[in-house]
Amino acid sequence: DNLSGNLNIVMVLNLGERSGVQSKNKSIPVLSGDRLTKCESSPNCVCSEYKNDNSHYIEPINMPVNRLPLLKRIIQQMGGEVHTETNEYLSATFTSRIFSFVDDLQIRFDVDKKLAHIRSASRVGHSDMGVNRKRVELLKQRYQAEK
Repeated sequence: DNLSGNLNIVMVLNLGERSGVQSKNKSIPVLSGDRLTKCESSPNCVCSEYKNDNSHYIEPINMPVNRLPLLKRIIQQMGGEVHTETNEYLSATFTSRIFSFVDDLQIRFDVDKKLAHIRSASRVGHSDMGVNRKRVELLKQRYQAEK
């Protein structure tokens, strides 16, 4: 049965590698009107734009002035790669070391409400073992420590 165990490991590794390639080939989500895109049903996404979506909701960052340059620096320190940056919007990706899974992180600064809305989601798969929620919480902690 050692052989069947080894075959199962090889199958899992091949599946993970294929999923990693799939996630690289997808593109960064775009804004849905003037808001971040709502999370799909899978638990591998968090977003602060939709308070009534209990399973995916995460609090936005209170930000009296636009501090997206600070958030950009923190994201880069956390290993993220920034792709889009405007006065009110920032998108970045994080790539896992194993299998090269890609997660998207987006931040939209709401000038009127003085909030930074955040969305972080895996591109493929169902569960992310809480990685996206933990990433956003760490980003918020680091922002609070440096603001």
